[in-house]
Parts: sequence; C-alpha cells; structure tokens
Amino acid sequence: MQKTYVLDTNVLIQSPYALLSFEDNKIVLPIAVLEDLDKLKNDDGERGANARQSIRFLEGLRQIGNLFEGVPLETGGIIKIEANFASVELPYGFKNDTNDNRILKVCKGLINQDEPVILVTKDIIVRLKAQMLTIPTEDFTAEQSPVFKEQYTGRMEVYAPDAIMDEFKKKGILPEELYVMDGRNKCDISPENNQFFIIHSESKEKKTLLGRFDGKKIVALKSSNQEPFGVKPKNVGQRFLQEALMQDAKTAPLVIVKGPAGTAKTFYSLAAGLDQTLDPDLRSYRKILITRPNVQFDDDIGFLPGSEQEKIAPLLRPIIDNLEVLMDRSDKSRFQNEVEAHRKIEELFEHGVIAAEAMNFIRGRSITHTYLIIDEAQNLTPKQVKGIITRVGKGTKVVLLGDPQQIDHPLLDEKTNGLSYASEKMKGSPLCFQLTMFVDECLRSALALDATQRM
Repeated sequence: MQKTYVLDTNVLIQSPYALLSFEDNKIVLPIAVLEDLDKLKNDDGERGANARQSIRFLEGLRQIGNLFEGVPLETGGIIKIEANFASVELPYGFKNDTNDNRILKVCKGLINQDEPVILVTKDIIVRLKAQMLTIPTEDFTAEQSPVFKEQYTGRMEVYAPDAIMDEFKKKGILPEELYVMDGRNKCDISPENNQFFIIHSESKEKKTLLGRFDGKKIVALKSSNQEPFGVKPKNVGQRFLQEALMQDAKTAPLVIVKGPAGTAKTFYSLAAGLDQTLDPDLRSYRKILITRPNVQFDDDIGFLPGSEQEKIAPLLRPIIDNLEVLMDRSDKSRFQNEVEAHRKIEELFEHGVIAAEAMNFIRGRSITHTYLIIDEAQNLTPKQVKGIITRVGKGTKVVLLGDPQQIDHPLLDEKTNGLSYASEKMKGSPLCFQLTMFVDECLRSALALDATQRM
C-alpha cells in the first residue's frame, strides 16, 4: 500500500535529495514548508545552500506539472504541495500560526481523509506533539549509521597458532589463517581493507603481535620505529593511529579517527603532520590546514569584526594547546619560557607551515598537497563531510577527528553525524584508514580517564 509521507522543512535543510528517498510513495509538502524554504534561501552556509537546492528541484517539477495536484517522481512516487486544512482544529494550547503546528494540521487533515500518513521530521519536539495527536512519525534515516557501539572500529583482536606468529615475526606477512573466539568456538574472520589486528598467541594470550590487512594479507606495521615529531606511541591505539597518519597521501588519502576526549587524536595528528611537513627527508605536504566546525559560529563568521584569523582564533584554542605541548614536551621545562614557546607557534603560522580556516571557507576549493585536519568532525552533516572529501586534490591527506558521542549540532546525533556517516560509507575502501580509540586509552590525566569511564 502506498504511504503518504509529510516532510518537515528540517529534512530538506539537512538533505535536499530526501525528495527522492521515499521510493514509490506519496510525498506531501505543506505550504508552511515552502514558506520556511523561502525565508532560508538567502542564508549563508549549508542551510541556505540546501534551501536553494530544494527550491530548484521543485521548480524543475513545476515545469512538468501542477504541484498542487501532484507530479510524478522518477522513483515512481508522487510529490504534492498541500495548501489545505487550515481549518483543522488542534487541542488547547497549540498555537495556530506556527509553521510546526500548520504542518501538524496538514497531517491531521490527511488522516481524517483516511490517508496512511507518516510525518518525517528531525525535530524531536514536533515528534512529541505529533504523538499527542496520534500522528505516526519517523526520523529521516536514509543517512543513518548504526549506534556508536555498533559502528566500525577499524581494529580487531584475533588468535593464531604459534608457528604462524613466529613466521609473521620473521617475514612480516601473514595469510588469513586467523580466527576470533566466540565462547569456545573458533570463527573465521572477513577483514576489511586497512583493518588493524592485535594477534594473540593460541598458547599465551598475552603474547601479541600487531598487523594490518592490506587487501590480500596481514602485514606488519611499517611505522613501528618512527617517532613523528619526537612523539612515541604509548598504547596499542596510538601505534595503530601512527601507522594510519604516517602513510603517504597516495596510500592513505583519508584517515578517520573516532574516540573520546583525551585519547590524543588531535595531538598525534598534529605531530604526524608537522613531521611530514617540516622534515626535509619526508616533506610530503606544503602545509597543514586545520578547520573545525562550530554550530553557531560558522554561519555568522562573515558578520564578525577582524580578519579571518582573528575571527576563528577562539576555535583554535584546543589546537594551540596541543602545539604548546609539541613545542616543548619536557614536563620539567615546559613552563620555564612560555614566551619562547608562543613565539615558535606564531612562527609556524607566520611562515605558512600551519594555516587555519573556517569551515564555510573550505567550500568550493580544490586543496592540493596539504595535510588537512578536520577536528570535531562529529558536528559535520553528511553533506558537509562529502563536500570536503570530494574537494581533495592531488597529494592531499584528510584526517577526520571526532567523538560521535559529543555532538553540539541540534539536528545530528551519533547515528546521523558526518563523521559516523563517512566511517560507514568508507569502510573497506583501500584509500581509507580508520580507527576508534578506546576509553582506556585516554592519556589526558588520571582524572580525565576516571571521569570518562564513570560519567
């Protein structure tokens, strides 16, 4: 049976292509949604761009037929603009003139005509209101990833016979003769491209080796003896992280790192970037470019006083904190000459070794021979992360960092954010290395580790 999906504005603002995501069902756009799109079409940033894209799509359909009567879609469904049901009564306390409530009126009116209505909205409050009115609701799930605990981690613990492990130590190559334990049963594995492995000995579980699946076989880590910018890995997660970050842009143009605060995601990424930008023997990139989304800040940056660097300075504070540690890693001398440390950091920016840009200034560019760090990437939408990755030019490495459980964007969660979306879509790509850092790999402080585990 054909269903009737009534779409809220926020669905189109996040995903303009949502109009083609409902197969052969009927899509209804209340007139209130058109008014919202009209208000948003001149906005800067992604909201305005998506509103304009939705309007252009509707204009193309308008030229085919009458949208108020219904126009067929290439998916086999129908789209219709609904201007009726203004007289439908809502319960006491519901204002008649808000666009959310006007959308609810349309849903109620269609239900009264026995249509199988489902309201699709990303607004939780609207879903709560709809429940009060017994209107079925759904979130827009076309871009959803699994919950964080079920997402791809990029690593796996496996077991192998001692003879195979000895062979691996000698040759650094291991065929897929590994298995995982499910209770007492041995289960074969199906590794993904660039997946990392902790390989346990069958006889002595604490005896382990580390490897990576290169698409054909398990190979030893190449960067084990490296210390990017003088930094040594302090746990297994950091060894895997170093391996991913130290691969050249041809081998690993995309690195996705998820995990809680304090697991050195940003710190290690900066160290690896500086090493490959400043070391004359490596010199893989022209510069390090850093950006981090900020939900309230990005759309309004053009109205703030000062230069671009002055505008984005507040967002760079976490980056500066990490650079201060990298410039002077001695705990004894770190605070003896802070002026000198700040001067070194300023020189990195002045000489163009490190540059920072607001997220909305990245759009439309082709970025070449650059080590690009996207910090706090969990606050990106799927469209934004796609736009960034597809802008990558020759010789550029993109490093996406973030924690899908720490999201500030009002319309995103651990399943719908751009970081999780990119992780699931790029899983298995030979050009993407992925890693999830675990809570027990937090190195910020004993308090940070304890609080992360408890709170």
